[in-house]
This record gives sequence, C-alpha cells and structure tokens, in this order.
Amino acid sequence: MLPVLPPRWLQPIIRPAAVHRLRVGAPGIHDRRSEKEVAGREGRIAVGARLRPLHSGGVLAGPALIVKTHLGDNLMVHKALQIAEPGDVIVVDAGGDLTNAIIGKLILTHAEKIGLAGIVINGAEHDYGAIRANRFPLFAAGVTHRGPYKDGLSEINVPIAIDGIVVEPGDLILGDDDGLLCVPFGDTATIHADAKAKQEAADMLYARARATQAHLTNSRR
Repeated sequence: MLPVLPPRWLQPIIRPAAVHRLRVGAPGIHDRRSEKEVAGREGRIAVGARLRPLHSGGVLAGPALIVKTHLGDNLMVHKALQIAEPGDVIVVDAGGDLTNAIIGKLILTHAEKIGLAGIVINGAEHDYGAIRANRFPLFAAGVTHRGPYKDGLSEINVPIAIDGIVVEPGDLILGDDDGLLCVPFGDTATIHADAKAKQEAADMLYARARATQAHLTNSRR
C-alpha cells in the first residue's frame, strides 16, 4: 500500500514564469554559470553525461520532484505521479542500475496526460520504440527489457546525487539534446539575466556568420 503524503511534500515552488524564462538551452546556462562558479561548487550544475534524451526531441524544464529508489524498484514512482502537479519533473535516482527498467510507455503516457514537464531516470527504461517516437521528455541512463519490482524501498523528495551532482527538491531541471542541468532553487532568479545575455550574444554571432556566408556566396556568382 502506498503511503499518504501531503501535497508537494517538502517541495519549494518555482513560478511557471521563471521556468519559461530559463528555457534557453542547457549549454547557454551551463557555460554562463560555470564562469561565475567558485571552485568546488560546480557539482550543483551539470547532471552527468550518462543520462541522455531518449525522446524524439524537445526541451525539458521544470522543478524537481525527487524519488530515491532501491535498484529496479518503481513503487514510489507511482506515488510521485499521484502528488505531482502540472509542470513538475519527476527525477528518479535508481542508482544508475540498468538491470531493471524503472518506467515504460504506460507511466510516460500517464505522466504526459497529467501535464508533467518530463521524467529523468538515473537508471533504465523500456518500451524504447514507443518512447523515441514521442516528444514527451525522458532522460535516462539506458534501456532494458526487464520490468521493475514493487517492493517500496524508496523515499520521496530527499536530496540525491547523480554522478556527484546534487539535486534537491524544487531545483530547476533543464534538458535538451546536449544534456541535463540542475539549477539550484535559490539561484533561479539570479541566473536568468546571465543566461539570457549569453544566448543573445550567441544568436548575434550565428546571425553574423550566416550573413558572411550569404555575402561570400553572392560574391562568387
């Protein structure tokens, strides 16, 4: 039997407007943030390269609702789905084990139906064929044909570490084709201006490069 938990148990709330403002892409935020990090604090930013996007494409952005589970066990993932609110990102730390899948297409279909922003699994998924044809964001460490256990050896909304990267409840999770970031809850307001400035500068460089290429092409005619 699933335990009864208060709504959004121990999870701070990020306003939707803040989430929307930070949808500028993982590289832009990480590059700019890294320039301002002091030594020893980089572990609060980039979620390791093992977790890759398995969906067909699209940006992931939303506050973390965390599940820390025993290897191969997904019982509390179902509880997280019950207490999650639209826009949340369920982040599951399954120890990186790829023996048993934590989720498949049924859970993902339900997650999309209730309006979640996406799911991150430090572990495996199955039903990859259906997942890669869908744009609902899913990041995971791998794929397996084996299904999960349901023993319930799990916790909800406790701090976790994925490859040394600390993720806490309510932290902003961002992901795109290049990978995943965790923006600490207390930094979401201050990081926006720097990330936006870097993105605008990059867009300007791309525009200049395209203009130069067009000029060279025309001059050769």
